[in-house]
Amino acid sequence: MIDQKAYARVARDAVDRLLVREHDNIARAGETIYQALRDGGVLQAYGTGHSRAVALEFVGRAGGLVPANQLGIRDLAYYGDTSPSDLLDPKLERDPALARRIWELADIRPGDPFVIISNSGGNGAIVEMARLAADGGHPLVAVTSLAHTARVTARPRLADLADVVIDNGAPYGDAALDLPEGGAVCPVSNLTGVLIAQLLVAEVTGHYLAAGQPPPVFRSANTPGGDEHNDHLLETYGPRVRLGDA
Repeated sequence: MIDQKAYARVARDAVDRLLVREHDNIARAGETIYQALRDGGVLQAYGTGHSRAVALEFVGRAGGLVPANQLGIRDLAYYGDTSPSDLLDPKLERDPALARRIWELADIRPGDPFVIISNSGGNGAIVEMARLAADGGHPLVAVTSLAHTARVTARPRLADLADVVIDNGAPYGDAALDLPEGGAVCPVSNLTGVLIAQLLVAEVTGHYLAAGQPPPVFRSANTPGGDEHNDHLLETYGPRVRLGDA
């Protein structure tokens, strides 16, 4: 039977497995990101398709890290000269050439850490962005489904290029509840992906506090002094930090 209780069981199991199995990888990734931010880096988060939502989770939100920037295909229209209509093809994320174009529109500097999110780990623009980061010596964290990426025949895959791989626990194809006549509904990757993002924020913040340093964290703009606090922190990074989709 498919209903909310069925998906709730899947969701609970996915979260419980993640918290146990990926604890050490998340801790390693958090320390890697902290060290890079401490040294003046900006976290570069990138995902295509629905993985954009996980990348956005890092960027420009109350309780999140200030030195975090989202890269995306939409940058080609926002910051480049590409027509928005040229970006509507859902298969565009398979084009490896997009990665270099997106990269060149951002102020990416040596030492910036990357978190790249892709359930399959095999789309062309994802793999090429990971290759650019790895070739440039950037710390690279991958958030992906190992169940899915194991069945991707093309090489390399996102997981092959990363310094730390965090398994989001999603099944092959992402959707978790099988339909009687084939196919499935109710994806898992964004549920666990958003959790991974906030677990990483918690790890990074903990390292700042352990070092006796104030963590560079946004406050809600809808609280007294929030805008002033945020504006002061953003002065350090300027246009390197884009605050996500409007």
